[in-house]
Amino acid sequence: MSYVVAVPEVVASAATDLVGIGSTLHAANEAAAVPTTGVLAAGADEVSAAVAALFSAHAEAYQALSTRMAGFHAQFVQALTGAGGAYAAAEAANASPLAAVQQDVLGAINAPSLALLGRPLIGDGANGTAPGQAGGAGGLLYGNGGAGGPGGAGGDAGLIGNGGAGGSGVGSGLAGGAGGAGGLLYGNGGAGGAGGNTTVGGDAGLGGAGGAAGLFGVGGAGGAGGNATGINVVSAGGDGGVGGRGGWLSGAGGIGGDGGSTLSGGDGGDAGGGGAAGLVGAGGAGGAGGAGAAGFGTGFFGGDGGAGGRGGLLWGDGGAGGAGGVSGIGGQVSPASGGLGGAGGAAGLIGAGGAGGAGGAGGTGDEAGGAGGAGGTGGLVYGDGGAGGAGGNGADSFDGDGGAGGAGGAGGAAGLFGAGGAGGAGGNGGDRFDGDGGAGGAGGAGGDANLIGEGGNGGDGGAGGTSAFGTGGTGGDGGAGGGGGSLLGNTGADGADGPNG
Repeated sequence: MSYVVAVPEVVASAATDLVGIGSTLHAANEAAAVPTTGVLAAGADEVSAAVAALFSAHAEAYQALSTRMAGFHAQFVQALTGAGGAYAAAEAANASPLAAVQQDVLGAINAPSLALLGRPLIGDGANGTAPGQAGGAGGLLYGNGGAGGPGGAGGDAGLIGNGGAGGSGVGSGLAGGAGGAGGLLYGNGGAGGAGGNTTVGGDAGLGGAGGAAGLFGVGGAGGAGGNATGINVVSAGGDGGVGGRGGWLSGAGGIGGDGGSTLSGGDGGDAGGGGAAGLVGAGGAGGAGGAGAAGFGTGFFGGDGGAGGRGGLLWGDGGAGGAGGVSGIGGQVSPASGGLGGAGGAAGLIGAGGAGGAGGAGGTGDEAGGAGGAGGTGGLVYGDGGAGGAGGNGADSFDGDGGAGGAGGAGGAAGLFGAGGAGGAGGNGGDRFDGDGGAGGAGGAGGDANLIGEGGNGGDGGAGGTSAFGTGGTGGDGGAGGGGGSLLGNTGADGADGPNG
């Protein structure tokens, strides 16, 4: 028995194309009909008249043949269109029985494990629906975990599959659900759910942690912390969730969740750290700290950036640290400061250290900028140290003294072979109208090399703030250069001192 394989969509498309071709030929025949069937004689003699009659006769015969071909073309297009419709109808009719057969086969396969363990062999877990309800686990052999309901954890995968995402927190300040674990053999961890916002007081919800991967896979991202959006209430932003661990053998760590911000009366949330890698893979980046709230005389701190995750034990770069959050405006009486930058993650045996995150800027008043995060250390055998993060700038204001700039983060040390990381630049001091300018932040020290390698350069000091009627701020000192390798390598250059305001 022979079989025919037909794709209904292709047949329908071919019929449409033929309709267009027929329309084009019909238009061309109509345009040629008048000048070809009514050819005028070139002269009054009998030969010219005979030639004109011959050409006109040929043209009339062609037009008659074209008319018959147009009819055949229309019949062929009609037949092709009908065939496409018939194939589509047959395919639709067969779809339901095939789906039913598939479900019956899966049901027979999954029945023993469902009876014994309450979990199928193959299939995705059900999504949670009620608040706090966790997502269902995926099949023991293959299947993704279900997503968690509001605030519920994501379901774990079995042998192969991705973990389910955690549900976002609902209500006032409820935490987001954790992401489900990826498959034991292969699969990514699920993302953590975002923390719930708060509007009537109380701190915002925490972000859920990202799920861990199995042997191979990427860790899930941590959920963002909730935001505090109430007016005239004291409430902090939620902390971000930690990123999930990468695969035991291979896979990057998940990124950390950002900290939540506040509208009035509270500190910004701290960010979650990046997830660590397993044997091979990069560490996850840390999240960014949340912004502090505005206040009347009282400043509120920006959240700290998350630390970068550790790189793979055998190979992999450390994750970058997250930036610190900006402090809130209005801190003339009780100033705060910008959040600290997150430290860069360390590498394992081979790999570069992660860069430190930048410090958050000061808001207003005397608020200082946050210090930059330190760079991560390079691999034990080979790898450069990570660069230190820049310090945040001090706050500007009309009345009072300017905020001091944050110090730059130190550069990370290298492994046996590799260069030390550069120190971060100090933040600039804040400018003032009638008070003194803020001092510039000190530059971070350069990282040291170990056996063979160059020392990292020190970071430049921040500039002192200016003042219209007061004293300008003192510039920050430049950071010292890191030491060169004990066997071979030069000492890093010292950073330049910042100019006075």
